[in-house]
Amino acid sequence: MNKIEILLVEDNSGDIRLIKEAFKETKIPNKLHVVGDGLEAISFLRNEGKYMDEQQPDLIILDLNLPKKDGYEVLTTIKQDKSLKKIPVLILSVSAAEEDIKKSYECHANCFIKKPVDMDQFIDIIKSIGNFWFEIVKLPPKEHIK
Repeated sequence: MNKIEILLVEDNSGDIRLIKEAFKETKIPNKLHVVGDGLEAISFLRNEGKYMDEQQPDLIILDLNLPKKDGYEVLTTIKQDKSLKKIPVLILSVSAAEEDIKKSYECHANCFIKKPVDMDQFIDIIKSIGNFWFEIVKLPPKEHIK
């Protein structure tokens, strides 16, 4: 199995550390790319600047509360771009507010997951994400934007 390319768009260093650890514990070969704000996420996805040679991710894990460009703006940009819109986007947020969930799905998120506060639950959720999206779901083929 080829390595699964995952783009994590997250600015919280503690959450990044937990997500990295959880993906290491899965049996799914993966390469986790991390960017810390919405502008960087768009640059990564469009292969701009220092991200010129990066592969398009198979999955995007997106926080809503980001500096420079929030998660909704990033999600809208992705889902309006013909070469990016097929990439599944998972919202992983501390919020469980109905308006955040509704707005995420209106912007065409593929799923919304509330970040648990318990470390063990957090790791379990990340492992479940990996298992579901890479062992159960059949993903579309990658589009090349270069």
